[in-house]
Amino acid sequence: MSGRKDFLSQPAPENYVAGLGRGATGFMTRSDLGPAREGPSEEQIKEALAKRAAQLGAAPPTAYGAPEKKDDDDDDDRYQDPENEVGLFATGAYDKDDDEADRIYQEVDEKMDRRRKARREAREKKEREEYERNNPKIQQQFVDLKRALVTVSDEDWASLPDVGDLTGKNRRAKQNLRQKFYAVPDSVIAGARDSTQFETSVVDEGAPNESSADNADGTMTNFADIGAARDKVLQVRLDQAAAGSGTDSVVGSATNIDPKGYLTSLSKSEIKAGEIPVGDVKRARLLLDSVIKTNQKHAPGWIAAARLEEYAGKIVAARNVIAMGCEHCPKSEDAWLENIRLNENHNAKIIAANAIKNNEHSVRLWIEAMKLENDPRAKKRVIRHALDHIPQSVVLWKEAVNLEENPDDARLLLAKAVEMIPLSVELWLALARLETFENAQAVLNKARKAVPASHEVWIAAARLQEQMGNAGKINVMRRAVQALAKESAMLKREEWITEAEKCEEEGAILTCGAIIRETLGWGLDEDDDRKEIWMDDARASISRGKYETARAIYAYALRVFINKKSIWLAAADLEKNHGSKESLWQLLEKAVEACPQSEVLWMMLAKEKWQAGEIDNARRVLGKAFNQNPNNEDIWLAAVKLEAENNQPEQARELLATARREAGTDRVWIKSVAFERQLGNTEAALVLVGEGLQIYPKADKLWMMKGQMYEADNKIPQAREAYGTGTRACPKSVPLWLLASRLEEKAGAVVKARSVLDRARLAVPKNAELWTESVRVERRAGNASQAKVLMAKALQEVPNSGLLWSENIWNLEARTQRKPRSLEAIKKVDNDPILFVTVARIFWYERRLDKAANWFEKAILLDADLGDTWGWYYKFLLQHGTDEKRADVLAKCVVSEPRHGEVWQAVAKDPRNAGRNVEEVLKMVVDRLE
Repeated sequence: MSGRKDFLSQPAPENYVAGLGRGATGFMTRSDLGPAREGPSEEQIKEALAKRAAQLGAAPPTAYGAPEKKDDDDDDDRYQDPENEVGLFATGAYDKDDDEADRIYQEVDEKMDRRRKARREAREKKEREEYERNNPKIQQQFVDLKRALVTVSDEDWASLPDVGDLTGKNRRAKQNLRQKFYAVPDSVIAGARDSTQFETSVVDEGAPNESSADNADGTMTNFADIGAARDKVLQVRLDQAAAGSGTDSVVGSATNIDPKGYLTSLSKSEIKAGEIPVGDVKRARLLLDSVIKTNQKHAPGWIAAARLEEYAGKIVAARNVIAMGCEHCPKSEDAWLENIRLNENHNAKIIAANAIKNNEHSVRLWIEAMKLENDPRAKKRVIRHALDHIPQSVVLWKEAVNLEENPDDARLLLAKAVEMIPLSVELWLALARLETFENAQAVLNKARKAVPASHEVWIAAARLQEQMGNAGKINVMRRAVQALAKESAMLKREEWITEAEKCEEEGAILTCGAIIRETLGWGLDEDDDRKEIWMDDARASISRGKYETARAIYAYALRVFINKKSIWLAAADLEKNHGSKESLWQLLEKAVEACPQSEVLWMMLAKEKWQAGEIDNARRVLGKAFNQNPNNEDIWLAAVKLEAENNQPEQARELLATARREAGTDRVWIKSVAFERQLGNTEAALVLVGEGLQIYPKADKLWMMKGQMYEADNKIPQAREAYGTGTRACPKSVPLWLLASRLEEKAGAVVKARSVLDRARLAVPKNAELWTESVRVERRAGNASQAKVLMAKALQEVPNSGLLWSENIWNLEARTQRKPRSLEAIKKVDNDPILFVTVARIFWYERRLDKAANWFEKAILLDADLGDTWGWYYKFLLQHGTDEKRADVLAKCVVSEPRHGEVWQAVAKDPRNAGRNVEEVLKMVVDRLE
């Protein structure tokens, strides 16, 4: 322990005044007496500091009269020894307590610094990044461009033009921006045009030109000429603006050119010599001269300059330019080929010979030299010389083979070619095609050994076996898969499908099926969703028109998933649309054997038999279906439909009675009532409705049929009671509410119709059909303003309804506002067929027939099941379409078999139209549409 006293126990220094260092002095409370005492004087401070300095052995401070140190005296003790603290900070020698205190304070400071370090660094980094993002440096803005400079080749660097002085151009651009332009009056243009002309003819004032006007002084103003002059002036200004906005040519000494694009821009447009402005030719010639002088080894520059002269009509100059280009770029194929083209009718052969001397291994030059010869022998001689220099060129061997007229000579050449280039699959296949079946098989075996990783050779072998009739005996593709997998050259599944489609396109159907059979499951595990993948593959092939490939894919999928009904249905759809009737029957018979519990497949088979006129076979199919699916209502109803449409009402009635006993669902009761209505037996139908409602009181269709039968007999109170009871029993049935409202409106009670619809909207909120019917009730009653109010409320509640928007656009908006409203509706509603039909009708009204047809087709693509769309489109085609187009749309409608639509359902479900086919219903819908 040190013997030094504690700091607070030490005596105060001499002349010490507390707080003097920070400006504080003692004072009295009474301000009139002044300070309590004055601080030490200057002499006292000087004396104290000198005494303190004497104790420490140092010179007194210079501020109080001590001698100053010289400027060259830098040997101050304070800067020589950091441990020797002198002056005001001198406290004597440190001991262990001081060292420990310093260490503790330092550790505390470090700990506090570490605690806040991560947050502080993160905050500083974020602030720095934000600052750099808001104030980026110039070098940071061009980092990506600098990085992209590594891809620039030496030729591109060499082809960059010299940088010119852009100061003058910038100054002129600024001056042009400050200029103001005004439209020139027609009179000024006409005056400038006629200022140097003399008119000597006498104008007949009795018969003025219809495009002229007489002035007060007897002169004539020709407005047609004035308009033409104005158009010419505008054209000139547009041309000047177009020339000034480009970067490839600027008036004067332009230096901004594209080192790659100027040649392609010249080759894109074929311009006649007389159509090129002289100024443009001079400007382009200046640019290309700059390119050539900058880098004389740049062949595209010479080619562009030659083509410019050719387009300008100076063919001799063009030949001279390209000749100089060939001298400077003797190794450029493009320059020599351009020279040969320009001199095709003169000394092209000599040029070709010189080109080949400089480029002996250029295949393109040899072929061009061959084309210059007219004699077949000369052509063969050139090609053989070329093969002497380039024996490994497949292109030259193919040209040599094509020149041979004798198949034996061509076969010999190909035999030599495959010896020289054994890895060329193309040559092997060409040789195999020229050989007989036996020799071709040997050739393909040699090709397989030479190129074991080539799948083309295996496919060619499979096609050869198909041509020989051995495709069913020898499975080449199975061996191919094994061999290619061994060589690690197996293609992807998608690539094999592409190869199969190529075989189908070339007529090799069996090879196509073999490829799919052996490769479709390659790379897929059981864990993968193989069924969906294969279904997608088949749909893709169908979209590309490759039906045999899709058929093979479905066949393979059915071997793996034999009990999947969806695959059978997809395959049946393919056969129905793109196959034969027999193939469809065979497929459906296999399908019902694999999936006997699927009533859909049974009914498809029965329907196909029925439509083919084989009624007895259809009955037998339905009988088998009954055995496999007892008490199935779909099969019962299909049998009833079969008998009813074949004029066997008694058998159909018996089947329905049996179905009501054994499979008495509400649908069977509904079909029974509908059958009696179609036959005109209203009393029997009402009895069946009563019995059915006792069993199924929630069947809204039975209530609707009951009310409709009373309404048809003009029994309004009974119909009202039926609809009222039905709405109470089935409050969510929108069609039932609509029938009740229309009954009241038909009876003349518009107020009751409103009340019914109000109650319906409370029971079924946010329903577009109910809102639309409310608007129509007001519109039919003549309350247009109330209809608009209701429409506004409806669009607020159901803003995404195409039905509401269509009603609003077509019936509540003015004709001039239909198109803006339709645009707004399309933004609100996403792909609604009813709205698309409305847009098509607007274009139809405006006589824009192409757009109308386009929108009709869009609506059909969105929903082919909507019969009203077909009706509107067919009505449009009856006025503006061709017979072929009408027949095509009618056939597509029959295939689609639409079942929905406001007008379509009203026509198709009318008992008086029972038994009518799709074509007849479509024509009736067209007559009813307004």
